Amino acid sequence: DQMYNTAKAALVENNLNKAIKYYERLIARFPFGPYTEQSDLELAYAQWKIGKPEDGYSTINRFIKTYPTHKHIDYAYYLRGIINFDRDRGILDKYANQDMTKRDQGNTLQSFEDFNELVTKFPNSRYTPDARQRMIYLRDNLAKAQLHIAEYYLSRGAYVAAINRSKDIIEKYQRTPQVGDALAIMVVSYKSLGQDKLSEDTERVLK
Repeated sequence: DQMYNTAKAALVENNLNKAIKYYERLIARFPFGPYTEQSDLELAYAQWKIGKPEDGYSTINRFIKTYPTHKHIDYAYYLRGIINFDRDRGILDKYANQDMTKRDQGNTLQSFEDFNELVTKFPNSRYTPDARQRMIYLRDNLAKAQLHIAEYYLSRGAYVAAINRSKDIIEKYQRTPQVGDALAIMVVSYKSLGQDKLSEDTERVLK
C-alpha cells in the first residue's frame, strides 16, 4: 500500500522516473494482487508519457494477456492504441514540414488495429467514441500513403501497378477523400495501356 501510494503520488506530480521506479519495484516484490494489477496499468501509462513507447507497449500487452477480465481492460486496449498513435509524434516534431503519410505506416496500421479491437470488443466503452474518431483519421492517413505509392507508379509508367494500388484504396478505404484520386489514376492508367473501354467506365464512376 505504501509503495503504491508513493508511485501514484509521483505519477500525479508528473515525476515519471520516480513513479516508474516504484511501480517496477512493487510489481517485482508483490507479483499478485490488485495493487500489482493497477501498477501494471499505470506503469504502462508512465512509460508512454515519459517517451518510452516500446516499454509501454510491452507492459500494456502483458497486462492485457495477464488480466483479460480486469474492470479497466477497455482502458488497456485504448492505451495500447494511443501508444502506437503517438509513436511518430517525435518524428513529426523533428520534421515539422514533412508529410508523415510518405513514411512507413507500420505504427499507423497497428494503432488502427488496436483501436478496432477496442471498438469491436467494447462498443459501449467510454473510450470507444474517441477511438472511432482516431480510426477515421488513421484510415485517411493509410489511404494517403497508398495514394502516394500509386502516384509514384503512375509517374514511372508502371500502369498495372498503379491500377492495382488504386483498387486497394477503393476496396479497403471506402469513403476516404483519396478514393476519387485513385479512380483518376485508374482512368489515366487504363488510357495509357490502350484500355479505352475500362478507362471510360472508370471515368463514369469518378464523375
